[in-house]
Amino acid sequence: MKEETQVPTMKDKFPLPWWTVIAPVLAWLLVAGTGWFSAGAYHALLAVGLMGGVLAAVHHAEVVAHKVGEPFGTLVLAVAVTLIEVALIVSLMMSGGPETTALARDTVFAAVMIILNGIVGICLLVGGARHGEQKFGLDGVSASLTTLAAITVLTLILPNYTVSIAGPVYNRSQLAFIAVVSLVLYLTFVLVQTVRHRDYFLPPQASADADAHAVPPSGAIAALSAGLLVACLVAVVLLAKKLAPDIESAVAAMGAPKALVGVIIAAVVLLPEGLAALRAARNNRLQTSLNLAFGSALASIGLTIPAVALLSLVSGMTLTLGIDLKSTVLLGLSLFVSVIALQTGRTTVLQGAVLLVIFAVYLFTTIVP
Repeated sequence: MKEETQVPTMKDKFPLPWWTVIAPVLAWLLVAGTGWFSAGAYHALLAVGLMGGVLAAVHHAEVVAHKVGEPFGTLVLAVAVTLIEVALIVSLMMSGGPETTALARDTVFAAVMIILNGIVGICLLVGGARHGEQKFGLDGVSASLTTLAAITVLTLILPNYTVSIAGPVYNRSQLAFIAVVSLVLYLTFVLVQTVRHRDYFLPPQASADADAHAVPPSGAIAALSAGLLVACLVAVVLLAKKLAPDIESAVAAMGAPKALVGVIIAAVVLLPEGLAALRAARNNRLQTSLNLAFGSALASIGLTIPAVALLSLVSGMTLTLGIDLKSTVLLGLSLFVSVIALQTGRTTVLQGAVLLVIFAVYLFTTIVP
């Protein structure tokens, strides 16, 4: 009997969904399209383009992660997003002048609180609601939280208590030293995560076996997704920068503190990682979610602080790093609860609910200090 010839479908010809290719192209057209539309319509399109870029970035990050495997896959997205975050903060500081001396602090602190309480909380809540109880490796989470606790205290709390210079700032030598320390801590963590103790960050065997059933993408498709991932992330940040004046105006109209601008910037930049982490938790891959979350928090501080410190040292701009007492209490509570909630290697909806309540308190007290 003669075998029928299978006609290749569009999916066979091009394995990536077409919308994930079209979205970054449209986002870049919007970046270059200033003046094409009226102000209101243009800003609405910017918001739509930003969301499309975020969703496409999540898809391409998952393709790359599937190709390179854990924990390298989560590291790709964390570092890529953080590098773009650094570029956004530095560009806003250079164009904003003295009024932006606290922007890096506000954005980094917001990123840590969003990740520790918001992203991890929603992942634990959704994953627990869907799967009852989820498991993860204690060694990797312990290493992440240890490094995160040290780096956050050194960069965001200690500046309030040094006496060489008045105010919540470091002097030049202290700033240079802390910048080096932050970078060393982050690079050491990456070395442990990817080389020395890579097994600490791998999913439990059951999850790893489930992931292995899916066929990894080819090298060409993974390379294409990597390029499109970078294109999406850059476009997202540029679109967010174009929307920044509207954000600042809205915050001012609300009568809210300027710190809320940092929260919004951090939320936009972290949206791709948050969606990727949430999708992993829904698929019962909590280890991947936690790798994404804590890796992003560490990259946010470990790369942002040295970059803005270098800018401050070169330009002479004062860099405000120390957070206030209210923020110190919330940061300490977040770290403490995270350690307690993740100390057994098993999670349920309860831990997620507690972290989300802390996140809600953080948001409310940011708007109503």
